[in-house]
Amino acid sequence: MATPLKLVLACTAVVLLCAGTSVAQAPKEIRVGYQPNPIQDASVAMMEKWGAQHGVKIVKVPNSYGVYVEKMTASLTSNSDQYDVIWHNDDWGQLWKKLLEPMDDIPGLKFADTWGMDPIIFNNDEGKTTVVPLGHTFGVFFYRTDLLSESELPKTHEELVSVSKRLQDARKVKFGYVGAMAMNHTWFSWFWTMWTNECDVLLPVYNRDNATLAKHGWKSGMTEPCMREIVEYWWDAINTHKISPKGMPAYDRNEANAVFMAGDAAFTVADSVYWATFNDPAKSKIAGKVGITYFPLGHRRKDHFAWNDIWGWAVPKSISAGRKKLAKQMLSDMMTDEAGQMELWKRTGAPPPNVRFWDKIAKDDPFMGQLKKFALDVKRKAHSAYYFEKWPAVHKAFNDAATRAVTGDRKDIPKMLEEGAVAVHNAAK
Repeated sequence: MATPLKLVLACTAVVLLCAGTSVAQAPKEIRVGYQPNPIQDASVAMMEKWGAQHGVKIVKVPNSYGVYVEKMTASLTSNSDQYDVIWHNDDWGQLWKKLLEPMDDIPGLKFADTWGMDPIIFNNDEGKTTVVPLGHTFGVFFYRTDLLSESELPKTHEELVSVSKRLQDARKVKFGYVGAMAMNHTWFSWFWTMWTNECDVLLPVYNRDNATLAKHGWKSGMTEPCMREIVEYWWDAINTHKISPKGMPAYDRNEANAVFMAGDAAFTVADSVYWATFNDPAKSKIAGKVGITYFPLGHRRKDHFAWNDIWGWAVPKSISAGRKKLAKQMLSDMMTDEAGQMELWKRTGAPPPNVRFWDKIAKDDPFMGQLKKFALDVKRKAHSAYYFEKWPAVHKAFNDAATRAVTGDRKDIPKMLEEGAVAVHNAAK
């Protein structure tokens, strides 16, 4: 029979055990998988601010861009609970559509840009979106304002060469143009010149409807005359005119941006998010001397071109209901966080996800007005990727072929493109 003392001790032990368990419980947290980049860093800073206000620890898990898709795909397909929120991109919108939580129940999505939220990009098979935008990303044509007036800016591909050579001959710059060309960085040389010459990876040009692409047999644009013109253009730019670095076919965006910020090139194409970086005196020798303009056009296109897409956040379907709810609450609140989105703009130069703030920003910052003129308000623009599960493989097949062609003998370019056309078609079908 238990004595009163033993009962008291037993009860005390139970109370202490419960208290200890409570103390030992981890605080609420949200684990974020992302790729360090100015716009993602700024958005994660918004998360940290939200977390501090709501007693939620934001655990940052950075991943390298080069392996991001492979790592996240492995995590998602294994039903891992490693992440609560992950960076989502239009390039792999369809690759992950079955593995991500639908986001239609987030009220703030009504303030997102309808072009960026195009159903063909992020919707799953039930017609529900799988993304909450974090900001807009698109390439813009940057130039040095200390070297050129607006009237001197190149309006065509050919003028880009002639203006570059003039600046080089005057010893104003080492190179005329620098831009990334490596895999996953193709937008900043290959794609923009291709698109501004009425050319594309698959046919019909600029078409992103999978049914239409299938109807045309997933036909590659690699052997079209417009594509040969672009590959020969870059071969000549690098080897004949020498307006671009010899090693540029291997450059990623960071390497190209470094050349531009060092003052060694007059022109580059980069995401608008690097506006703030280019103008940071601690990082850039050309701070305060950077402007943007329309893309120079190939001879096949007569009107201005732009692309515009969103980056966003997604929630893995495999995590618990409670964790999903917390992650969604944060992402929903961020969509209406005006102060946070204004800070994201100031830190990057990327239009924030809530379009209600765009005109307000444009009133106070001329750069937003320039982005609207040279990109956002351009009428005939395109989406910057394709939206079927095999697109990453198609993208790689394109880049492999283009790289072989531009680094080989000029006379072999047609052969390299023919081989590339087969590889692109086989990857797509």
